[in-house]
Amino acid sequence: MILVYWLVFINVLAFIFYGIDKKKAKDKKWRISEATLITLAVIGGSAGALAGMYVFHHKTRKKKFYITVPVFFVILVATCIYCLYQNYHLTKSYYDVDLGLEQDLTIVQISDLHNQFFGIGQSVLLDRIREEDPDMILVTGDLVDSTHTSYPIAMDFIEGALEIAPVYYVTGNHEVRLAGEKMDAFISEMEEKGVQYIDDRYIDNGEYIIAGISDSSLFYGTEMQTFDGSKPLIMLGHEPQYARLYSSLGADLVFTGHYHGGQIIIPGVGGLFSPELEFFPEIYEGIHDYDGMKLVLSRGLGNSVFPVRINNYPEIVVAHVS
Repeated sequence: MILVYWLVFINVLAFIFYGIDKKKAKDKKWRISEATLITLAVIGGSAGALAGMYVFHHKTRKKKFYITVPVFFVILVATCIYCLYQNYHLTKSYYDVDLGLEQDLTIVQISDLHNQFFGIGQSVLLDRIREEDPDMILVTGDLVDSTHTSYPIAMDFIEGALEIAPVYYVTGNHEVRLAGEKMDAFISEMEEKGVQYIDDRYIDNGEYIIAGISDSSLFYGTEMQTFDGSKPLIMLGHEPQYARLYSSLGADLVFTGHYHGGQIIIPGVGGLFSPELEFFPEIYEGIHDYDGMKLVLSRGLGNSVFPVRINNYPEIVVAHVS
């Protein structure tokens, strides 16, 4: 969404600047420099610049403009199509995990939605989840984004997900940043609708236990008990770098997100950087083994400060647990 906001802003600005410069030319007043007008087109405002040229009949006879601006408009369109595909082409990753359960589970993990929009009412995302007929949906934080927060978009997903399967939820670092009355009300509303909010809590489902660690507890320390291993423990935690903590608490299978797949995946090399400002992080997606504990790291669905994924499609995780 940040990229969309920028494109709207810069194209409106370019259109206005071309109109202002045309008026100044008529009034024989101080002009906006041609370098500025071209720069607006180069940095994403080519659509507004092109519209301004023809609406105001301005710079249409200057070669510098009637060639440069359309060229950058074509580049802008191609770039937008590429970025939209990279950011909205939903993929699924499948993992098989053996916990010794008598009854198999199909688990769908959703992480780092960051208020990303996947169809009206999140219909596209929900349809892709529904295809898996999951026994539960695990939401591992950053459902909302602290830089472009929309509780209604997040709630659209929650309401649709609850119609598919039970939903378990833990907070991420963006929920922590949003701590306050609005965030508390949002969590309360989710609970009222049926979401199992398990920040620093656990639920014994008979054959197995589901536990969650809040993101603030990952940073400041958790008082959660260490489980005795009598039942398989499935744990939700937003950040993967706390793998040793999850293992020390007795987790057998952990679902995490936060790293956004390294944002840009370089073939043969891996993810470029993590939110922890770590370049080429050791892990950035997939399933990993820590002394017998399996840790699933989702690439997530949305973006935050950096608005574009490259070679890193948004991901729905599907785990078949037996």
